[in-house]
Amino acid sequence: MVTAAYNEAENVPKLAERLRAALKGYDHEIILVDDSSPDGTAAVAAKYFDRVIVMNNVGQTASLLEGIKEASGDLVVTIDADLENPPELVPGIIKAARDMGCDVVVASRTWLPRPAEVIASATLGRLLGVRDLFSNFRVFRRSLLADYNLKLGETFGCELLAASRLRGAKVCEVLYRPPPRRRSPRIGGTLKANIRATLAWLKCAYFYVGLSTAKALGLNAV
Repeated sequence: MVTAAYNEAENVPKLAERLRAALKGYDHEIILVDDSSPDGTAAVAAKYFDRVIVMNNVGQTASLLEGIKEASGDLVVTIDADLENPPELVPGIIKAARDMGCDVVVASRTWLPRPAEVIASATLGRLLGVRDLFSNFRVFRRSLLADYNLKLGETFGCELLAASRLRGAKVCEVLYRPPPRRRSPRIGGTLKANIRATLAWLKCAYFYVGLSTAKALGLNAV
């Protein structure tokens, strides 16, 4: 299990407690990747998590990907550290992967806060079979990383979905209602988030079109 955190010192004890309760009975390891949080997140997390990795201000996605590279289980679960992804749903998405034969299970929010996320999920997300294109809350088989030879980049999650769909892997989805946001985003922050989401959507669409074209031509792109 992998989570990435920045300035979440207050939340990591609660996150760890809820994850341990949810994962009771499962053989698991929980990795937290801290992106040089100034509030001491790493020091607090070291008391609660199996492994803590500290990065040097690389951003959430790069931090999460570092944790994925370090994960050793057959199934990798990723979750946000801010408690907006309910840890209690983890057994359900693991069960879907194991019992239903799903290669990727995405926990999708029923409400998306940003216009760019809504548009991206209504277009490319629909093609890929999920309602929340940018959800970090998911489980996937670790073997897919080697099978698809994917680059661990900014749009990894979306590319994993695209490659899985086009290669015939089984993609499943679990829906959940996200809790109220703890903080109202600033206008500038919201604008930047929408721009980032739009760029990620375009990059993933480009990847998907390229992959679809290669498949149509009988080429093995991934």
